[in-house]
Amino acid sequence: MDKKETTNKKEVTEEKAPKTPKADVKDAKFKGKYTYAVGRRKTSVAQVRIYKSGKGVFVVNGMSFQDYFTDNYSEIATQALDLAGLIESADLSVVVSGGGKKAQAEATRHGVSRALLLINEELKPSLKAKGWTTRDSRSKERKKPGLKKARKAPQWSKR
Repeated sequence: MDKKETTNKKEVTEEKAPKTPKADVKDAKFKGKYTYAVGRRKTSVAQVRIYKSGKGVFVVNGMSFQDYFTDNYSEIATQALDLAGLIESADLSVVVSGGGKKAQAEATRHGVSRALLLINEELKPSLKAKGWTTRDSRSKERKKPGLKKARKAPQWSKR
């Protein structure tokens, strides 16, 4: 009976189809000239390529940005493009590594805004006013010896 149960489990796992990326991401061929910029946040690094002549395809690590980021984070990642009005006319290819999803989304926004400045210098006042061109240098503070965390000290009793 054990053998039948294990074979049934194998059959069930084989029946499940793997999740495939959307067709527009699969068909996206990023060719031609592009503008490259790097965005950073905490430990995340986003390498952004903007292809100005495109159809509005946004790919993050080989996946559609809606599949990679949740609703809140995908909104953060596309804020700079919305401001520039290139959300539907430019293709984006982003490679992100390190950190969590929110830091990756903010690193993507930072990289996109830097690349947009290289494309169109007139966007600088509006992007700078939003604070998307400057690197947010806040990161986790290191743990110190003799302490439990970066600043938390062990319990101390006077007597």
